[in-house]
Amino acid sequence: MTKRINSPSVTKLPGTSTRKLSRQSWKVFQIMAEFVEGYEKLAGIHPSVSIFGSARFAPDHPSSKLTEEIALKLSNAGFSIVSGGGPGIMEAANKGGFAGKSPSIGLNIELPHEQNPNPYQDVALTFRHFFSRKVMFVKFATAYVVMPGGFGTLDELAEMLTLVQTGKSRRIPIILVDSTFWSGLIDWFKNTLVAEGTISAADLDLIQIIDDPDEIIESIFCYYEHRRFEPTEEEVELQLNL
Repeated sequence: MTKRINSPSVTKLPGTSTRKLSRQSWKVFQIMAEFVEGYEKLAGIHPSVSIFGSARFAPDHPSSKLTEEIALKLSNAGFSIVSGGGPGIMEAANKGGFAGKSPSIGLNIELPHEQNPNPYQDVALTFRHFFSRKVMFVKFATAYVVMPGGFGTLDELAEMLTLVQTGKSRRIPIILVDSTFWSGLIDWFKNTLVAEGTISAADLDLIQIIDDPDEIIESIFCYYEHRRFEPTEEEVELQLNL
């Protein structure tokens, strides 16, 4: 005899009032507003390079100085610079971009411990939600340049790798800067993830490690030598589902 399974009834969680549920529902409009403002303000910034790294580095830290140099060279080469809008590597990236010929864009995030926007931004946006902010980093990027950083930097790197690996976003150059800093992670990818079969060896081809600023720019231009910087119609359609 087949056992009948009754559908569970929907019950309200203890202490959850109609007012609280309504407030959560209205958050959808706040999220929508972040996406709309981001799309409208960033739609015309092609080509652009998103730069990530630690918020904790001082302006005189070697990684900050290198980031500023990279961003300036990219800006003068015609790339808008997109970074997190805050301190550390984000400020260095925005500062270099601001000093160059192309726009400097900051995508700031509201945090419990306030992250103050840096002053080197031609276009500044502030987000409450990490996920909507991350979409803006990805959607308009021609390349990713990843400097040394912590959990947030790793999160952005893993997000981009996952989107490209799964075919949810177009492939772009993903460049890690500072081989000394990143070599241990890449070794772990090879010796553990590939060895265990959780990624394929070909997935490692999504990543480059380049330390020289001029070589970074050359690598990006080489990648786009036989195609446009702007997404194709198929890629635009693909990225509607980010």
